[in-house]
Amino acid sequence: MVSAIFPAAGQGKRMQAGLNKVFLELMGESILLRTLRQFSVVPAVKELVVVTGKDEVAVVRRRLSRVPGLKPLKVVAGGTERQYSIWNGLRQSAPEADVVLVHDAARPLVTRETIEAVIAAAREHGAAIAAVPEKNTVKIVADGIVTATPDRSTLWSVQTPQGFHRDLLIAANEQAERDGFLGTDDASLVEHYGTPVHVVMDSYRNIKITTPEDLIIAEALLRHEHGGIRDSLRKAAKKAAEHLAGNR
Repeated sequence: MVSAIFPAAGQGKRMQAGLNKVFLELMGESILLRTLRQFSVVPAVKELVVVTGKDEVAVVRRRLSRVPGLKPLKVVAGGTERQYSIWNGLRQSAPEADVVLVHDAARPLVTRETIEAVIAAAREHGAAIAAVPEKNTVKIVADGIVTATPDRSTLWSVQTPQGFHRDLLIAANEQAERDGFLGTDDASLVEHYGTPVHVVMDSYRNIKITTPEDLIIAEALLRHEHGGIRDSLRKAAKKAAEHLAGNR
């Protein structure tokens, strides 16, 4: 079986909404609930573990208990850092799970195909992450000065879900705790532990909603499902071609 852990304890300061961003609505439904629904339709996922702020545990548990169609879930309190929150959730996950997924609660546009691909890769390799090739030129900067420009062909933007053998992720967290190591994501703990992490190609659509602009983009993507994006691109290309033809 697969357990899925959802860090949802962020304060959402960049969203400037005055509340946890996962409670904001996206086309009539909270971001958190949309995310949980995406995992609830995956047959292999048998358990959802939501990690939220200590003061929000009771209200989240009450809200989600009334929602039909969700897989069995637990709501646990997070820690002072994302890493510690995941560790809390991991220790509460079902011991019989062979794979644990970690997914940002603020990524409601993840697809079933991506979730299942990460599960399959994690089962085969032990550790896998969803990611996309970086589209931008990235600079390394120190004190306001560019010190290096990495080769973009080697850079990937890491997303979630990230999937691991449960025993491996537990061992990696225990090692990080012993070493005082604070990683930027769960894969970095596994890397620190010495286990290779495999990459699963994802979609640029799987955005993390962090700022007000992200909320607008996410709603636009939802409104353009089922071919709408392709129709919009065709219309834009047609208008561009007509404009160029008129300027000749």
